[in-house]
Amino acid sequence: MNENEIFPIVDSNGNVVGKATRRECHSGSMLLHPVVHMHIVDPEGRIYLQKRSVDKDIQPGRWDTAVGGHVDFNESVKDALRREAREELGIEIDNYFHLVTYEFTSEREHELINAYCMVVNPDTFSPTIDKNEISEAKFWSLDEIEQVKGTGILTPNFESEFDRVKDLIFELL
Repeated sequence: MNENEIFPIVDSNGNVVGKATRRECHSGSMLLHPVVHMHIVDPEGRIYLQKRSVDKDIQPGRWDTAVGGHVDFNESVKDALRREAREELGIEIDNYFHLVTYEFTSEREHELINAYCMVVNPDTFSPTIDKNEISEAKFWSLDEIEQVKGTGILTPNFESEFDRVKDLIFELL
């Protein structure tokens, strides 16, 4: 992870208004910076989640959205989504749908999240996870997710986003 990586600073509509380093964005400055999330689901409604590496600076060792990452300065949201899918899961994405864009604030950062969804066939879905980013990944049922919510196993961001998008996801199935 490069603490000096440059992220765009955006307004609530996603318009770039400046730039800052990863360190500045994660320092509690509350600079609004864009990120991408991809929810990967199968036709039965199971959701593919990644367990974040213990080396991550935010929420290490917790289960999170299948694909997630920051948008780099001078990079489009869709290009960032494609890059993150390649980097984290070794997959090329297509036939994905925009779910929602919203602001998320934690104790350390302020993000403009661009959430997407893609439906995959679990028999042919064969990601190659990046062990530097992800320690493991698997499909979870809705009941399994509901059972562990609030226990600290899932990232707070995923829990919040899942409640926001689950109905939208299941409309796609």
